[in-house]
Amino acid sequence: MGSDGEAGRRPAWYRTEDGLAVLVGLLVVALGLGSAAGFDLLGWAAVVKEWADPAKAVAPAGKSYAWLGGWGALAATFLFLLVVLSAGAKLVGASPVQFAGRFAVLFAAAYGCWVAGHWAYLAAAPNKRPAGVGWSLGLTGEAGYLLALTAGLLIANLAPRAAGWFRPAARSELYIKAAIVIYGAVLGLKAAEESGRAGAVLFRGLAAIVEAYLVYWAVVYLLARTLFRFSREWAACLASGISICGVTAAITTGAAIRARPVVPVMVSSLVVVFAVLEMLVLPGLARVLLPNEPMVAAAWMGLAVKTDGAAFASGEIVGGMYYPDDKDARQWMALTTTTVKVCIDIFIGVWAVVLSAVWAWKIDPRPGGGRLPLADIWARFPKFVFGYALTFGVFFALGVYATPAATGLKEATASADVFRRAFFALTFFSIGLATDFRRLWAEGLGRLAAVYAVSLFGFVIWVGLGISWLFFGGVQPPGK
Repeated sequence: MGSDGEAGRRPAWYRTEDGLAVLVGLLVVALGLGSAAGFDLLGWAAVVKEWADPAKAVAPAGKSYAWLGGWGALAATFLFLLVVLSAGAKLVGASPVQFAGRFAVLFAAAYGCWVAGHWAYLAAAPNKRPAGVGWSLGLTGEAGYLLALTAGLLIANLAPRAAGWFRPAARSELYIKAAIVIYGAVLGLKAAEESGRAGAVLFRGLAAIVEAYLVYWAVVYLLARTLFRFSREWAACLASGISICGVTAAITTGAAIRARPVVPVMVSSLVVVFAVLEMLVLPGLARVLLPNEPMVAAAWMGLAVKTDGAAFASGEIVGGMYYPDDKDARQWMALTTTTVKVCIDIFIGVWAVVLSAVWAWKIDPRPGGGRLPLADIWARFPKFVFGYALTFGVFFALGVYATPAATGLKEATASADVFRRAFFALTFFSIGLATDFRRLWAEGLGRLAAVYAVSLFGFVIWVGLGISWLFFGGVQPPGK
C-alpha cells in the first residue's frame, strides 16, 4: 500500500507516458474530426499502400492534398510527430532536444520497414494481387511490423551501443497506447455502421463472440499456465492474442497488466505468422466442410483468423468460393465476417478494464496487504483504456445519430488511423531495440510457438466452428 508521501510525489496523470498517450491520441482524433465539418486537417498524413511500383508506396491520405505527393506527405507526417512528441517529452520530464534527434532516425528506420512490408510480393492477399504479381506470401501490410521488429532485434543484438543510443526515443509504451486510443474511434464508427446495416447479423456476431471468448481465453490461459508453465504475464497476453484479434489484443493486455514490452510483441509476431497459415487453409477447408452453410463459413473466418487484415481477406476469399458470380451474396458473407471481427475488436477495451482491475486488486497488489486505496488504483490503472472508451463512445454515437455526416466521419477515422498504424510500426521497432535475443530465447520462444499451435489447432478453430454453426447455422444470404 502506497503511503501519503508516495501519493504526493506521483506526477499528475498527464505527466506520465500513459497520460501523454491519451493526450496525443485525442489530439489526432480531434484533428480527424475536422473532416466531418468539411475541414480536412489530416489529409496531408502519409498513407502506406501495398505496392509493386515503389513510386506508389506512399501517398497523402486526402485527395485535396494530392499535390504533396508521397514524399511531401511523409515529410509532413514526420514533422507533425516530431513536434507533438518532442513537446510531450518535455511534459514528462525528458529532454526534447535529445528525444528529437533520436526520434528522427527511429522514424526513418521504422517507416522504412513499414513501407517495405507493404511490397506486394510480401503483403498482397491471394485475391488482391495487383497486375503483374503472380505470387505473394499474403502476409498483408502487417508484414511491416515483423520487419520493424526484426530490424530492431538485429540492432539490439548485433550493435547494443546503437540500441542504447536510441533509448530516449524508443518509447514503446507511449506509441502503442496512443495507437489504441486512436483505434477506439475507428472501431466505434465501424460498430455503428454494422448496427445500422444489419442488426440481426450484429446481434448474432456479438453473442457468438462473447460465448467464444469466455471459452477461448480461459482455456488458453490455463493451458499456458499449467501445461507450459508460463508466468501470468505471458499467459494473459497469449490468451488475449489467441482469443481476440491478435496484435492489438496482445499489446492492449500487456499494457493493462503492465507486462514487460517484449511479452505482447512476441505474441503479436506469432499471431501474424499463424494468421497467414489460417488464411491459406481455412477458406478451402470451410468450403469442403460446410458446402451448404456460407454464413457459418463467413462467421468462422471472423472467429478463427486472428488479425483484421487476414480475417477480412479470408472472408472475401471464402465468399468468392461460394458465390463467384453473385456480388450481393458475397457482400453479405463479407459483412458477417467483418461484424464478427469488429465485435471481437470491441471486446478488447472491455477485457482490458477487467484485467486491469484483477491485476491491481489480486495478482500484483502493492506491498502492505489489504485493499488498495482508490488513489493508488487510479495511479496504477492504465489511462489509455479511458481514452479508448471515450473515442469509441463518441464515434459510435456520431455514427448512429449523425448519419448526414457519415462520409466525413469515415474520412475522419481513415486519416486518424494512418497515425495508429504509424505508432504500431514505431512500437515494434522500439521493442526490438530493447530486446536481448538470448534472454528472449531463455524466456521460452519455442514454448510460445508450441502453446499457440496447440491452442489454435487443438481447439480454438474447432470451437469457433461450433459456435459459428450455433449462431449462423441455416442462415443464408438474402434471396438464397
